Amino acid sequence: MRRALGTLGCCLALLLPLLPATRGVPHRLRRQPPGNGPGRRGAADAACKNRPLDLVFIIDSSRSVRPEEFEKVKVFLSEMIDTLDVGERTTRVAVMNYASTVKVEFPLRTYFDRASMKEAVSRIQPLSAGTMTGLAIQAAMDEVFTEEMGTRPANFNIPKVVIIVTDGRPQDQVENVAANARTAGIEIYAVGVGRADMQSLRIMASEPLDEHVFYVETYGVIEKLTAKFRETFCAANTCALGTHDCEQLCVSNGGSYLCDCYEGYTLNPDKRTCSAVDVCAPGRHECDQICVSNNGSHVCECFEGYTLNPDKKTCSAMDMCAPGRHDCAQVCRRNGGSYSCGCFEGFTLNPDKKTCSAVDMCAPGRHDCEQVCVRDDLFYTCDCYQGYVLNPDKKTCSRATTSSLVTNEEACKCEAIAALQDSVTSRLEALSTKLDEVSQKLQAYQGTQQVV
Repeated sequence: MRRALGTLGCCLALLLPLLPATRGVPHRLRRQPPGNGPGRRGAADAACKNRPLDLVFIIDSSRSVRPEEFEKVKVFLSEMIDTLDVGERTTRVAVMNYASTVKVEFPLRTYFDRASMKEAVSRIQPLSAGTMTGLAIQAAMDEVFTEEMGTRPANFNIPKVVIIVTDGRPQDQVENVAANARTAGIEIYAVGVGRADMQSLRIMASEPLDEHVFYVETYGVIEKLTAKFRETFCAANTCALGTHDCEQLCVSNGGSYLCDCYEGYTLNPDKRTCSAVDVCAPGRHECDQICVSNNGSHVCECFEGYTLNPDKKTCSAMDMCAPGRHDCAQVCRRNGGSYSCGCFEGFTLNPDKKTCSAVDMCAPGRHDCEQVCVRDDLFYTCDCYQGYVLNPDKKTCSRATTSSLVTNEEACKCEAIAALQDSVTSRLEALSTKLDEVSQKLQAYQGTQQVV
């Protein structure tokens, strides 16, 4: 089976005594590829550039990997990055760290220059537990090899490559997961160190196994694999010779080439030079609401009151008055894609338009009582001055009549007293009449005695 990474057998990667030492390839490992004499060495090196890849490193940081050994792995990653033609339109790199859990240290979309990648690699810390290799491969498929995370679309024909570095035996079922990854078009290289289980490496790796399975005795010599991978990934092409006249990008096309431009630029009619385009011009983007130009590319944003959907293109209205989305002290009122604050009854909105203060419900102009306003906590009731009574509308007052000032109970008492008074008066009048009669009879009797 041909290697999916393009024309291999080129690159003269191990015949590199003229390369700077910073390339990270030990001089003792360089050998001269067949068919190239010493006089052609410099030209071959200049032509050696790897074909664009979407490359993911999956590194084992389980408990069996000692801290100093893990540092060696990070050196290996840095030296590998140095050998790659890194860039947004060339090779993109992601790094995953795994043990019992999986951590994506950075996806394919994050860094497009070697310095930033190497700085991120230097900050990686081991997870120090378990060896769940199958889980790591599954996470690569689900979380890294997606367009949202920087993997280029299938029609770009960019190879998807995984390099797994481990020193142990997987503690989960890796066979089916690795098979699914290979079926999905992911090429897997398995690197074993020290105690690594060779059978597990062969189960994971792509065919032919002798080109995809590597082994080193210790982490101390893992860097020698850098040269092997450089040879594997190196692809000579017309564009790499530097004899083309493309202003920005050269795309190898068999024995010839075509010119192309960086994202955000368009190829001019001369088919060589490029002109900047407005990536946010109508028809050039898929943003639902707002397009923001970003270094030749663009990102989508939303109007206030809307949130960007997971597709990073469309927007959905959000409830501005949902808990945690507003700063109103009492009442939040939605207003299209925005909101305004209000207060409960008995409170008034402060000048900051957010907080509220209690108000005097009986202050002038705040109530509808005709005469007297009586505060009752946050509410009020109406009352009247002396000599007036409150009308049924509970707001206005009318002058009270005398009868209206006497209660039913008092009226009953008055009637009883009046009746008693009438009864006593009648009896006194009757008694007085009898006394008069007696007095008259007594006078008459006395007159009779005198005559006698």
